[in-house]
Amino acid sequence: MTDRNKLKDRARDELFSHINRCGVLQAEEDDQQHWMEETMDYLGERYPDLAESDLKDLFQLGMRFCRPAIPHGRPGSASKTEVDATGEEAEVEAAEVEAAGDRTETPESVESPRQPVGAGAEDSPTA
Repeated sequence: MTDRNKLKDRARDELFSHINRCGVLQAEEDDQQHWMEETMDYLGERYPDLAESDLKDLFQLGMRFCRPAIPHGRPGSASKTEVDATGEEAEVEAAEVEAAGDRTETPESVESPRQPVGAGAEDSPTA
C-alpha cells in the first residue's frame, strides 16, 4: 500500500470517528451536507498531500455512511419502528418459550393412558 493510500485511510478513519462523535447520523440531510463540506475543508488542511479527488471520494464515502441502505435508526425512520416491533416480538416469543417450558411434561406428570375413543370404543377391552 502506498503512503498516499495510507494517508487516505487515516483521513477516512478520522472522518468516521468525527461523524460518530459529532452526532451527524442524527442530523437532517441538509445539516449533514453542510457539516461534511466543512469537514472536507478541515481534512484538506490536515492532510495537504491528499488530492482533490481523494477529498471528493471521502465526501461521498462520508455521505453514504450517513445515509446507508439500512438506516442507523434515526428517530422517525421506518427502520427504527421495525426494529422496535421486532424487539417486541422477540420478547413475546421468549416469554412464550419460557411459559411452554413450564408446561413441559416430565415422567411424573404424564397421565396414564387414556381410554379409547371413537366407534366401537365401548366394546374394546381396557387395561
